[in-house]
Amino acid sequence: MRRPAPTSSSRPCSRTSASSATFLGSSMRSPSPVRSWRRPEDVIGLHFFSPANVMRLVEIVRTDLCSPDALATGIALVKRLKKIGVICKGKDGFVGNRMLLPRTRECLFMLEEGALPEQIDAALTDFGFAMGPLAVGDLAGLDIGWRNATLRRQLRELGRDCDLLDRMVAANRLGQKTGVGWYRYDAGSRKPMPDPAVEAMLIEHARARGIERRAIAPAEIVERCLIGMINEGAKIVDEGVVSRASDVDVVWLAGYGFPRYRGGPLFYADRLGAKHVLERIAALRDRFG
Repeated sequence: MRRPAPTSSSRPCSRTSASSATFLGSSMRSPSPVRSWRRPEDVIGLHFFSPANVMRLVEIVRTDLCSPDALATGIALVKRLKKIGVICKGKDGFVGNRMLLPRTRECLFMLEEGALPEQIDAALTDFGFAMGPLAVGDLAGLDIGWRNATLRRQLRELGRDCDLLDRMVAANRLGQKTGVGWYRYDAGSRKPMPDPAVEAMLIEHARARGIERRAIAPAEIVERCLIGMINEGAKIVDEGVVSRASDVDVVWLAGYGFPRYRGGPLFYADRLGAKHVLERIAALRDRFG
């Protein structure tokens, strides 16, 4: 429920229980009406991952007013459901989806610059992801990402307001549910197949924007996707959204198909070394913005 009414939602709960509010979508902050509830200290957020009957991750979202008892109740409920819970503060995107933003942004930029959807996905699956990011977008529905105001604001702030998602949604290319997205799908099939219409659209889009398309190597694709994620993950830890870096890794291992043998994005960053990561962030920023 997006904004449960404080009167109706707080009445049925005893003083020893917590009122659990599931926030609609992790691009939201903890809803402001919480402060108007009769017992705001007993409100927590549980962000399940789709499909909830399969995905084990739950982000347990605590507000500034959340009491230890309410938090403990949320943790106990998640354990009873045999899920993996990660506690985080209620900031935009929480943990996982906030880190998705820079990856999505770089994918859109690389599509403009010369990469094709199947090339980006192949690079990330070769790295170890269960699915490529563009195939995931088709699975979830491209209109879901298109509605994300945070992504659109970040693109504008970078001075590169990429409108590829706008064009896809306007053409009703929403992914598997419409049979076409970044890929095309035969009737009754979930197998993504390269679509020449997407390549033609990307070429036309780049020409209209004066972007000279080029071949982009798999190593560059992987680096640009991961470095942005790592940088955002470090910000999440620094801001205290989670208690420790390993919380970020658990979110990505349990909810986003990050390759387990690589340990999670921040563990992987430790293996690369902080000096190397910082140098690559600076180099990519100077080259691509």
